[in-house]
Amino acid sequence: MITYCTNIHPGETWDEAFSELRAHVPAVRAGLAGPDPFPISLWLSARAAREFDGEALARFDDWRHEQQVTVASINGFPYGGFHGRRVKENVYLPDWRSPERLAHTRRLAELLAGWLPDAAEAVISTVPVGFRSAGTDWSGALANLREALAHFDDLSQRTGRDLILALEPEPGCLLQSAGDVLRLMDDLRLPPSLRCHLGVCYDCCHHAVMFEDVRGSIGQLAGAGIRIAQWHVSSALRVRGDALDSLRGFREPTYLHQTAGRTRTGQLLFYPDLDEAFAEAGARRDVEEWRTHFHVPVFTDRVGDCGTTQPELIEALESAPADAALVVETYSFGALPRELRLDSVVENVVRELRWTRELVSRLATGDSA
Repeated sequence: MITYCTNIHPGETWDEAFSELRAHVPAVRAGLAGPDPFPISLWLSARAAREFDGEALARFDDWRHEQQVTVASINGFPYGGFHGRRVKENVYLPDWRSPERLAHTRRLAELLAGWLPDAAEAVISTVPVGFRSAGTDWSGALANLREALAHFDDLSQRTGRDLILALEPEPGCLLQSAGDVLRLMDDLRLPPSLRCHLGVCYDCCHHAVMFEDVRGSIGQLAGAGIRIAQWHVSSALRVRGDALDSLRGFREPTYLHQTAGRTRTGQLLFYPDLDEAFAEAGARRDVEEWRTHFHVPVFTDRVGDCGTTQPELIEALESAPADAALVVETYSFGALPRELRLDSVVENVVRELRWTRELVSRLATGDSA
C-alpha cells in the first residue's frame, strides 16, 4: 500500500478539511492514473473529528464511494492548528499525559474502525509520548496509553478490525530512537492482549536526523517483537560539517527543525531548532555532518545547496516487507523556500508517489540504483 498523508492540506474544521480533500485527492488520483480504489492516510484535527456527526459521515461516505477512495490509516499526531501559524513544539500538545490526547485517539479509532472492511488492519499514528523538555513525570502518559490500548482491544473484538496505535519516534521527544521504544515497552508492562495493539510508525526522516543505523534500528524493533505498522516515506536535509550556513534558507517560523551533528569521534550534538544550532554550533570545527528535520521532497537527493537523506530512505525501504504500508509525508511543502517548490501541491504529491512506486518496483526486482 503506497499513499500520502493529507496533513499536507490545511483544514481545522471538518468543512475545511473536506473541502481540501475534494479539491486535491481526486486530482492526485488522476495524476497517478489510479489505483482503484485510491487509499489515503487521513489527518483530522481534534475539532474536525468531533464534528463528524451522522450527516458529515454520510457525506464523506458518499464522496468516498463516488471517488473510489479508501481511508487506509489516520494520522493522529497533530491535534490541531497545523498550518498557517506557529506550530513548533506545540505540535506535541496535548501529549500523552493529557486526557484530551486520550479522548482524541479513542475518537479516531472509532471512526477508522467504521471505515475499514472486516479483518483489515487499522493504523493510527500518534505523538511519541511527548517532548523531552516538557517534564520528567510521565506516569500519567503510561496510564493513558494503557487505557487507549484497552479501548483498541475492545473495538477490535467488537468490529473485527486489527486496530494498532503506532507511536512515531521523533528527534527531541521521549521516543527518538528504536532503543527508546524498547524501554517504553518495558515500562508499560502490557499483557499480550494489549501489546498486540501497540506498534511503531517508522518515519525515515526522523531516524535519519538522529544518525540512527537504519537496518540496526529496524532489526532492534523486529527482535523485540514490535511491529512497524506504518512507514513514513520522508527525507531530511543534510550538509557537510563546514556548511551549516547552507541551512539558513530553511529557517521558518511554523515548524520545529531539530538539528543534529555528528563529530569525527562519533559524538552526537543536538539542538531543538535551527536557530539554536546557528547560535551555538557555528564555531564547531569537529562536526563531519549536520542533519535537520525538514521534510523535503523524497524524489531528490539535492535541495538547493543541501543534500538529503534519500539514501537512508532507500535503505529503510529495502528493509521493509513487501506488504508494508508506505505513506509519503511531506507536510512542510508550504514551508519550503518558494524556489524549491513545484507549481502545485498536487504536482508535488504525484511526483513523490510516482518516485516511491518506481523505487518499490525496482526493489522488488533487486535493483535499488
